[in-house]
Amino acid sequence: MTRPLNIVWFKRDLRVADHRPLVEAAQRGPVLPIYIVERALWGQPDVSARQWAFAAESVGELQRALAALGQPLCIVVGDAVAIFRDIHKRYGVAGLWSHEETGNGWTYARDLAVAEWATENGVPWHEPRQFGVIRRLRSRNGWAGAWDRAMAEPITAPPKALQPIPGDWPTHIPTVSDLGLASDPCPYRQPGGRVAALTTLDSFLGERGRDYRFQMSSPVTAFDACSRVSPHLTWGTVSMREVAQATAKRMQAISHLNDRASRNWRASLNSFKGRQHWHCHFMQKLEDEPRLEFENLHRSYDGMRPEIADPQRLRAWCAGETGFPFVDACMRALHQHGWLNFRMRAMLMSFASYQLWLPWRASGLHLARQFVDYEPGIHWSQVQMQSGTTGINTMRVYNPVKQGIDQDPAGAFVRAYVPELDAVPDAFIHEPWRWPSADSMRYPQPIVNHAEAAKAARDGLYARRRGSGHQEAARQIAAKHGSRKAGIPMTGRKTKAPPTVRDVSQLILDL
Repeated sequence: MTRPLNIVWFKRDLRVADHRPLVEAAQRGPVLPIYIVERALWGQPDVSARQWAFAAESVGELQRALAALGQPLCIVVGDAVAIFRDIHKRYGVAGLWSHEETGNGWTYARDLAVAEWATENGVPWHEPRQFGVIRRLRSRNGWAGAWDRAMAEPITAPPKALQPIPGDWPTHIPTVSDLGLASDPCPYRQPGGRVAALTTLDSFLGERGRDYRFQMSSPVTAFDACSRVSPHLTWGTVSMREVAQATAKRMQAISHLNDRASRNWRASLNSFKGRQHWHCHFMQKLEDEPRLEFENLHRSYDGMRPEIADPQRLRAWCAGETGFPFVDACMRALHQHGWLNFRMRAMLMSFASYQLWLPWRASGLHLARQFVDYEPGIHWSQVQMQSGTTGINTMRVYNPVKQGIDQDPAGAFVRAYVPELDAVPDAFIHEPWRWPSADSMRYPQPIVNHAEAAKAARDGLYARRRGSGHQEAARQIAAKHGSRKAGIPMTGRKTKAPPTVRDVSQLILDL
C-alpha cells in the first residue's frame, strides 16, 4: 500500500447499512474494517458468554457483508491501542473512524487511551453519533427535539464497493472457549445478525405488535408482544434511525384507518415510539455521569446498604430459588432466554434491593450478564432507579405475590419455569407455603417475610430522604438528568403536560 489506511473500527455497530463512519471513510481512500476482540473487555464482571455468542454471530454476518463489498473484515484479538499502533507503524493511518459509544467503565477508559494515542500520533479520530445521545451535553433543554431531528435524517446506504487491501488479514472469530468465558447455557437466546434483526422488526411492526401496549407488562404475553429488537440495538445490527423510520412508516400506513385493530395498532406503535426516545434518554444519563455505574447517583444513600452482599440471599436470588414463585420464574426465564420484559426486570431488581436489601451493584452485575441486550447506559440508570438511589424517582417496591397474581393469574408462567410446583393447586400457586401439603414440595420456603422486609426498606429510604441536603441535591440531579419534553410519551395517550421526574419511574422500556 502506498496510501495510508482509513481504519473503520466496528464496536457495537455490526452492520454496513446506516453506518456513516464506513461510508465517510470509504470516500477518503482505502478502508480497513476491523473488529477487535478485547480479552480484557470480555473478562469484565458485566459480560458473559451468551453476549459473545450473539456478538460473534453478528460479526460473522458483518464479515460476509464486507467481503461482498470487496474488503473482508479484519478480526484481531488484543489491545486496541497496541493494534492501532502496529497498523500505523506498518501502513500508516490516515484516520480512525467509529461510532460514538456509551459503554461500561472499561470501554470508557479504553476510549480515553485510544484518544490519547490518536492525538499523540496525529491521527484524526472521527466519531459520528449512532443514537440520540449527545456527547458533552450542556443542558437537557431541547433534547427530545434533537432526537427527533437526528432520527429523521436520511438512512445512509452502504458504500457500493471497498478497495481491496493486499495482505493476509486475520478473519477468525474466536469461540467462547477461545476467550475462556464461563459456561453459560441459554437455550432460547435470540440469534444475532442483521437478517435476524430485520426479520424481528418486520414481524413486530406487521404482525406481533398490535397489542404491544396492553401485553408488554406480563411475561405470559411479552415474549411475543414486545418487539424483541433490543439486543439488535445493543449490538448495532440495526440502527435506531432505521427502527424509528420503520415505525413512522408503519404509523403513516394505518393513519387513515379507523377500525378497532388499527386503533390498537396506533396506540401500540405510539407507545413503542416513545420507548425509542426513552432508550436514548437513559443512555444519556450514563454519558453525562459515568460514575453512576459504580456509585449512588444521590450520595445521601451512601452506606445505606451493606457494601458486600449477603451471599446466601444473593445466591438464592441469582438461582431463582427465593421461595417466591413469580420472582423465581422470572429469573429462570431470563436464564433460558437472555431476555425479559421490562416490568419483570424492574421487579427482580426491586426485590433484590428492598426485600433482600442487597447492594445494587452486586445484583445489577448478575442481571447484566444475563441480558443479551445489556446496554450499560439503560441498565445502570434503571438499576439505580429501581433501587431508590437516584433521589428523584418514586420508590417502587413490588409485592412479589401481588405481581404474580396480577401478571400470571392462572400460574401458567410459574409452572413453565418452576416445575417443582406442578402439584400445587392453582389457589396456592403464588403462595405455595400456605398450601396444606407444602411440606411435600421440593421448593424452598420464602427467604424473607416480604411485607416486613419491604416496610423496613421503605423506612430506611425515607429516613435518608428526610435528611438535610437531600432535597437540594435531588433538585440538581433532576435539573441535569430529568426529562423536559411531553413528546416522549409514557403511554399511547397524548399528554397535555411534560412528564415529571416522578412519572419517569413508571416507564416501561420494552423494546
